[in-house]
Amino acid sequence: MKTPFAITLDVGSSLLNKTGSWRTERPVYVDRLPPCNNACPAGENIQQWLFHAEEGDYEQAWREIMRNNPMPAIMGRACYHPCESSCNRAQLDQAVNIHAVERFLGDQALRHGWQVEVSAQSSGKRVLVIGAGPSGLSAAYHLALAGHDVVIHEAGPLPGGMMRFGIPKYRLPRDVVDGEIQRIVDLGVTLRLNTKVEDIPATMQDEGYDACFVAIGAHVAKRVDIPTPDASRILDAVSVLRDMETESEPPMLGRRVVVYGGGNTAVDVARTAKRLGAAEAVIVYRRTRDQMPAHDFEMDDAMEEGVVVNWLRTITSMDDTGFTIEKMELDEDGWPQPTGEFETIEADTLVMALGQNVDTSILENLPGASVKKDGVVEVGSDMMTGHPGIFAGGDMVPSERTVTVAAGHGKKAARHIDAYLRGGKYTPAPKHELADHGLLNTWYYTDAEQTVQPLLDDIRRQTTFEEVTGGLDESNALYEARRCLSCGNCFECDNCYGVCPDNSITKLGPGKRFEFKYDYCKGCGLCAAECPCGAIKMVPEEI
Repeated sequence: MKTPFAITLDVGSSLLNKTGSWRTERPVYVDRLPPCNNACPAGENIQQWLFHAEEGDYEQAWREIMRNNPMPAIMGRACYHPCESSCNRAQLDQAVNIHAVERFLGDQALRHGWQVEVSAQSSGKRVLVIGAGPSGLSAAYHLALAGHDVVIHEAGPLPGGMMRFGIPKYRLPRDVVDGEIQRIVDLGVTLRLNTKVEDIPATMQDEGYDACFVAIGAHVAKRVDIPTPDASRILDAVSVLRDMETESEPPMLGRRVVVYGGGNTAVDVARTAKRLGAAEAVIVYRRTRDQMPAHDFEMDDAMEEGVVVNWLRTITSMDDTGFTIEKMELDEDGWPQPTGEFETIEADTLVMALGQNVDTSILENLPGASVKKDGVVEVGSDMMTGHPGIFAGGDMVPSERTVTVAAGHGKKAARHIDAYLRGGKYTPAPKHELADHGLLNTWYYTDAEQTVQPLLDDIRRQTTFEEVTGGLDESNALYEARRCLSCGNCFECDNCYGVCPDNSITKLGPGKRFEFKYDYCKGCGLCAAECPCGAIKMVPEEI
């Protein structure tokens, strides 16, 4: 790459103005896919809204989020932020605290009453959405913005699905849930509570719907048979958390509570038991912590609040005073095996938290639809079931069961439904190449550690349902947004312009980036090597 430069100097300065013919490679400006964007299940353009946030334009940042995800205040609290696990900044110091900035923007919108307007003309089409959980609400939002008339049928008394009935108030305050759902309803979406659909084709015909999106959450608890003389002392986690929302009095769990399971729901129930006055809340899990599906930070919070975990244990029976537990050990393949060693735990209540299933009965007799043995519905790449015009998403289809995945399904389904209603087919734009860490020139960046969100004090965490994790203030949110490295996309730092030895780069003005003048570029590659964010690529010279 350096040879053309040496030849030019030897021949003389008369060639310095026209050196394009000597190049073997030329630089081009590219837009690469930031790893945070790539990892987001809701498909948010995280880097773009962080750019607006670091400029202090919080409303524009919020509106950028709303292009893909209608519930940023919820997601900033409930999402397990895989974007941060993929963040390139983590290899420099710590990942950008993306979810905290998103929460800040979502809270700003609720505080200031920011709204989204429907600009599309009415399509004259009606869409039935079954289920007012994150997937159904997301689909309704995007369909309403596309100009369709949307009606949500929700079998329960309150909207929100597992956001309300599966995530406790101390993690997700209900005024936040209510505020973001109301914004969706304000777009003209009709929400019918306590309305269960028994026959989809009949309902569609009777009410004149042109398409349907089924998004029923996983509300049916899995159970195992445990010998006991008193089955009333065995509850399921889904019912416990649901009763916290729908009953006038909280469930009576007693002073000693055992929770059987290792997922996030098990952790939530154990932490809820402590807040309801349990002196002891014990999680029994048959594997190790490393194998536990619950997220580490959830488990850390639970243990800080006094929850105890018995690893490598399984419950075999229950009597009048407690439980018999068998110790397990891992075999050479890492699977738990019984040891024949037993111990007892005294407890008033056992709460089963072994996972949830979806009630798919509504689709089992639907012509063309296919329900698998594991209780999920087969859908195509367009989210449509085998029955034309009926789509499904969220917990009902094969996927990770999280709030953000569900919201992403709702958006994806809405785009395919919109195309279906208009007689076309939705084809997503191809993704750019990934901006991995090796493409960055990180020595330009100084260390700036991640902002730590404030926590409620220990006593109040164990005795109230106040929100445990606090939000960022404006100064912290601004600082955190500015930690973004803008991976793969030019942010006009002027590095290429400053280091080019041939003055072959032209500044086009604020927001317009730069342009290469190839008549003067020798292809030395210095601009690409010195680009902090990997937004310049050297490509073979065309012959």
